[in-house]
Amino acid sequence: MVSFPGWITGPQETHFYTRTYLPSAGAPRALVVFVHGFQEHVGRYAHIHPAIAESGVALWAFDQRGFGRTALDKENRSKNSSWGKTGLSDQIQDVDWAVRTAREEVLGVPVFLMGHSMGGGEVLSFVTQQSYGNSQHAETVASLTGVILTSPLIQQTVPASKALRWLAGKVAIISPYTLIPAAVSANDLSHSPEFNDACKKDPLIKPTGTLRGIGEMFTEGEKLLATGCHHWPKKIPVLFIHGDADRVTSVKATQKFFETIDAEDKQIIIYPDGFHELQNEPPDVRQKLVTDIVSFIQTRTSSRPVQILPDPVEQPTSDSSVPIPPDLNLPSEINVDGGKVSTRL
Repeated sequence: MVSFPGWITGPQETHFYTRTYLPSAGAPRALVVFVHGFQEHVGRYAHIHPAIAESGVALWAFDQRGFGRTALDKENRSKNSSWGKTGLSDQIQDVDWAVRTAREEVLGVPVFLMGHSMGGGEVLSFVTQQSYGNSQHAETVASLTGVILTSPLIQQTVPASKALRWLAGKVAIISPYTLIPAAVSANDLSHSPEFNDACKKDPLIKPTGTLRGIGEMFTEGEKLLATGCHHWPKKIPVLFIHGDADRVTSVKATQKFFETIDAEDKQIIIYPDGFHELQNEPPDVRQKLVTDIVSFIQTRTSSRPVQILPDPVEQPTSDSSVPIPPDLNLPSEINVDGGKVSTRL
């Protein structure tokens, strides 16, 4: 596997941290464009993305606007970037840019758009939007060979109260980028203590979010179930993967969305006793996740057979290709009670 980290200027002159993973031998049969979840960054996938690449599928990922190095790397981030400074319209624009940019880096192969948790919700919104900002967006959607969602955020497993969300929405109009606590117990992420502990100690993760970012994230999930599920493009294949013990995003909401969409080619895989971060579950689950993703791609592309390799890494890894800025002394995790928005997606 060959990895290329770097920085690319995207929409609104934002500097995005990116990673491109290519197979070490031979040309890729397809390209996955990956959109990560709330509060996290692509470095948390440094044990999974290489395994997908070594199976013959290139993967392009980026730290989203308001998160990871895109928000916190003081040497490389853009002047207008800060933690949590994002919203749905920005995210949709960024996803469109990401697909087009990745396609220019890895030419001539089918493109699959993949999202985890909040990123999964963004991908669903991107594909089902009826009012496109421009014709380019519609063209990007039509160009996709398939979509993959892992633990997508459609609804929280235990939703915040509607009254609290209504109040937060009103305040967000006045002060959209005010930070509020938004954490979850690390033990709810996976069955692997080493990965959960690494998350708690990660200097690129803050246990907060902005009123606008969090509010629009939850509101859009409601819209996906109410209307978005009726606008899935029939010709775009889609794979949903979710653990039935997910304490963060609702597996029932995923199943309902799956059952409602009118897609000619749709598949759902439920992992028994699987927590929210299936990519950080014990090795056998991580390997199954890679196998399921690559198999979905393989059966929808015409090329050489894909060799699905064993999980090469047993322990969590840090995003060490670019040194962590020494001035990132972030606060420890905040435990939020039922009276506040409480989730890291």
